[in-house]
Amino acid sequence: MEKIEYRAVLKYLFLKGNAPTQIKDELDSVYGDSSPSFTTVKFWAAELKRGCKSFRHDERSGRPKTATTDDNIAKVHEMVLDDRRIKVREIAEAMKMSRERVCHILNQDLGMRRLSARWLPRLLTSDQRRVRMNISNALLAQFRRNKSEFWRCLITI
Repeated sequence: MEKIEYRAVLKYLFLKGNAPTQIKDELDSVYGDSSPSFTTVKFWAAELKRGCKSFRHDERSGRPKTATTDDNIAKVHEMVLDDRRIKVREIAEAMKMSRERVCHILNQDLGMRRLSARWLPRLLTSDQRRVRMNISNALLAQFRRNKSEFWRCLITI
C-alpha cells in the first residue's frame, strides 16, 4: 500500500476522534507489519490537528536546478561529439558549472560513459559492437605486420 493511502486512513481515524495510540493500534490490526510506525502516526496526527489539508508534501524552498537545462545538455553533447576525448574538467570550465553537474548530464541525461578516455553511448547495439571489434582486430593485425607502416598511416589520417 502506498503512503498516501495510509495517510487517508489515518485522516479518517483522526476525524473520528481517535488518539494517535488508538490509530496506531487500528492500523496494526488491519495492516500488520506493513503499517506505519507510531512516530509517523504521531506526526500526521499533529499535522492534521494544525489544519493540514493535503497529504502531499508542499513545494520546498531552495535553489532551483539551473545547470541541468535543455540548452546546457545540448551544449555538453555537442562538445563531447566534437571531441570524444574531452575531460569533464574542461567541459565544466567551458560551461562554468560544477564537475558533478557535468558528470550527471553525461551519465544520466545523455546516457554516456567513459571508455578508454573516450565518451561513448552507454549501450552499443550488437551491430555496433561487432563493427568496433572488427576495426580493432584489423588495426591490431596491421600493427603486428608492420609497426613503422602502421604509425605512418595513422599520422597521415
